[in-house]
Amino acid sequence: MRDLLGKLTSLDPDVRESLRVVGYFDALTSRGVGLGGLLRAAAVLAGVPAAAEIRGKVTAYDPDGHRLAEAADENRGSLVEFRLGSVWLERAGKGNASDAMITERLALAIEALDSGQGSTREVEVVVDGERTQAERMTALVQLGIDPTDSVRVIVSDDELGPESRWTAPTATPSGILHTTLEVSRGGERTAGRATEVGTEAGPTSAPGASRSSAGAQSRVGIGTWVRADRAPESWEAALVAHRLLGEGPEHILDATDLGGMLLLARAYDPTDPHPDVIALTELDDLTAEILRTLVDAESIRAAAATLGMHHSTVQARHESLTARLGYDPRSTAGRLRYMCAEFLRRLGG
Repeated sequence: MRDLLGKLTSLDPDVRESLRVVGYFDALTSRGVGLGGLLRAAAVLAGVPAAAEIRGKVTAYDPDGHRLAEAADENRGSLVEFRLGSVWLERAGKGNASDAMITERLALAIEALDSGQGSTREVEVVVDGERTQAERMTALVQLGIDPTDSVRVIVSDDELGPESRWTAPTATPSGILHTTLEVSRGGERTAGRATEVGTEAGPTSAPGASRSSAGAQSRVGIGTWVRADRAPESWEAALVAHRLLGEGPEHILDATDLGGMLLLARAYDPTDPHPDVIALTELDDLTAEILRTLVDAESIRAAAATLGMHHSTVQARHESLTARLGYDPRSTAGRLRYMCAEFLRRLGG
């Protein structure tokens, strides 16, 4: 069968795309992803908004993961009706070859979702800033969490462990991540076993966030402590921390440690990058390493020693980078400008 599939996919691109869609939705269903996550996934696969009308209520998301205030009445492409309602893609004109498969698998996934999946849907609602306050409050009550409790959201590549009580796979711009709620009630924290990773019970501890439970390579982003009814703020902070772990050896980052940089991250739109960020993305690996070393080193001679290069060569590269970037990366203002641009570059990656 594997050989047959290999031959089919090599001969027919449509078959290859259909298998990709089927595999994607099967993975989402097995992980218990909720309605919002399924619609986000369908929108990403199709490149246009995806919508569902379930028991008379319409929900729609665009390919960027944003919930739409209302779905378009026209352009209901590849409409599929099923027991709970209907799903469609908001595409004008002729649809893509995979559209019908996307809506078919979306409908099947929603039906499977309706059969019951514990608390995963409620967790997804609690952290979704696109939901109404009333919807989030209802979900909190269903989870047994008081809206005035303190919570922080933790996102990870892998499940943190079986001890985590409130956890769910969620669709994010970075792919499917596991979202866990940690709740503090009168100083007692609940989410599962709190495993100390760095400092003693400090900002680097998270429930189950150890190499043994989450995997040595699993990235863990820890959000800020907020009131439970403001959980989306913590979720956004956790996602920022998780994205910043894309490079380097560290595998856990607490958004609290970012301080004021968290405000900068929340205000930044990676789809409209600043020219300083674009300039860094255009550097080759060697030039980027030289730039980082020039910023960190006490002197150009020290930078040359670190890089194993001749002093005059590094001096020439420094002058070239100053002209290319439009600022001196070794000056006080230049260092700040570089660090800000590098922070945003990593965030957008």
